[in-house]
Amino acid sequence: MTRKLLTAEGYAKLKDELEYLVRKHRPEITEIVSWAASLGDRSENADYQYNKRKLREIDRRIRHLTKLFEVAEMVEYSPVQEGKVYFGAWCELENDDGKIVRFRIVGDEEIFGNNDYISLKSPMAKACLGKTVDDEITVHTPSGEVHWHVVKIGYNIESQPDSDTNSN
Repeated sequence: MTRKLLTAEGYAKLKDELEYLVRKHRPEITEIVSWAASLGDRSENADYQYNKRKLREIDRRIRHLTKLFEVAEMVEYSPVQEGKVYFGAWCELENDDGKIVRFRIVGDEEIFGNNDYISLKSPMAKACLGKTVDDEITVHTPSGEVHWHVVKIGYNIESQPDSDTNSN
């Protein structure tokens, strides 16, 4: 695995997930598997088979997160970033038709389950990096070039899409 960038919030969330899996969820499932195994014939025991599969999934996720934290780099906000789009920024863009998109640029591991997060490696994020408010960006898509204008940039919770603040 190569170096993986995570926002401070993403790092904490994944650490919490790992802690939960190791300390609470895995022991609970292990206990159920032990109980189901004690009932006898495992080949026709649905509780045993289902929870054994679930235990393998948990172990796979624990291994993944453990390896991730060996190469993860937490990127925290710096005041130097203010006014420009960098990793961790909340961005609001508008096209010539008035369509508005809002998203946060994060690492690959943080986008799952977050519809308003995009990967740092995505074409949209790459086009936005280093831009300021009122800059125009061009995104190359399969259907051609799309032009957007940067409307808002922010780095804190108040900068999320439902907020009315302009920056910071």
